[in-house]
Amino acid sequence: MCFTMKPFHLFCFLLPLFALSACSLLSERRTGDAGADIPQQWSEHAVEQSVAVSWVETFQDATLKQLVDRALENNYELKAAAARIQAAAAQARIDGSPRWPQVFFSADYEEVQIRDAGFGSARFNVFEALFGVSWEVDLWGRIRDSHLSALTEATAVQADFQGTRLSLAARVAQSYFELIEAELQSAIIEQSIKERGVIADLVRGRFQRGLVRGLDLRLALNDLTNAEAQLKQARNRVQQISKRLETLLGNYPEDKVWSITQLPLLPAVIPAGLPSELLERRPDLIAAFKRLQAADLRTASAQKLRLPRITLTATGGSRSVDLTELVDPRAAAWNVFAGLVQPLFTGWRIQGEIFRNQARAEEALNQYKNTALNAFREVEQALAAEEWLRQQEIALRKAVEHTGSSQKLAIYSYRNGTIEILTLLDSYRSMLNAQTAHLSVTRQLLSNRINLYLALGGNA
Repeated sequence: MCFTMKPFHLFCFLLPLFALSACSLLSERRTGDAGADIPQQWSEHAVEQSVAVSWVETFQDATLKQLVDRALENNYELKAAAARIQAAAAQARIDGSPRWPQVFFSADYEEVQIRDAGFGSARFNVFEALFGVSWEVDLWGRIRDSHLSALTEATAVQADFQGTRLSLAARVAQSYFELIEAELQSAIIEQSIKERGVIADLVRGRFQRGLVRGLDLRLALNDLTNAEAQLKQARNRVQQISKRLETLLGNYPEDKVWSITQLPLLPAVIPAGLPSELLERRPDLIAAFKRLQAADLRTASAQKLRLPRITLTATGGSRSVDLTELVDPRAAAWNVFAGLVQPLFTGWRIQGEIFRNQARAEEALNQYKNTALNAFREVEQALAAEEWLRQQEIALRKAVEHTGSSQKLAIYSYRNGTIEILTLLDSYRSMLNAQTAHLSVTRQLLSNRINLYLALGGNA
């Protein structure tokens, strides 16, 4: 028995099948699906409260606040990131445009000349005004999913901008602290050179009186020369950091003289919050999760390419040899067309599109998990480093006190002739090393605190 089915009846018969496949929803994504068990609290001790509204202000340094504000206003890298937000927003509008009717209008003019050997020739003008409207009915939400994917990607770019902003503020603060350290290191070395110059004069006087050997004088002068070379190296570091900071501020890297005297105090409170809060606050995690959602939406849109599409098209206009008749409604002609297209075989193009988007969604999922693990690692490392650096700072502070006392005793003993010149010079080197090491670890504490704020996604 054979029978025929009209196209409309066939469409009504297939519609439930299409709807069934279209209703296969994506599995819901949750930020907590980070690929590893998230602990209830951090391994290292930290205050479980929200990150400070502005971690820059916790250092209570007006110069630092001014530098960060200038960088956030003038830095070209940040401006480039802001431009990417505008581009992503424009792309979202482009991807969402097929949801609306597309209207076109065209006006043409044509000069026609007809020649006939038997009947002469004719010459006339033709005016034409045409319009067209086309609209694809987004029956299954394919265009909507594509639009939502672009909007979600734009949200990810916005999070990237926030991450770039925080990173810039952190780099400015760390460069500022490094510059202060370099300046103070230079001052310490300069003071050490003055003290070693006194020792060199002392040894020279004793040599002239025949109390010491010429070797003692050579060793003292050599030690003084090494300290002077160390000062040149410290000054070079100052100019390198200064130019780097000027570049971050959006300025020409000139040799600027900074009026800075000391490092700020380390903020007492470590507001780490809870590990689970990190997934909702840190910009790179937000961006990675949004890109995962965008990939899911692109996959859903690709899957709906297998479903039928309905397109409504309308065209109309008029054509006349007289321009005045062109706007006469009676001369207009129009037509309306509704079309149904069901893909049957596309050379595996649609299936390839689906597989590609599924693979990219899997890639985005693993990137999100990897970003989350690295984020937790950075917080844990910064919290652990805080404790170790504090202990190191205490030890080095004691070392500075001990070497200071040893240096005074060494000078007294050398004047009395009870120790050799090498012991005296070693006491000065030990004192300088202890002072520079203590200053360095003090700055590292500040830089590590910034790393912690950055790892926690705190606001600048």
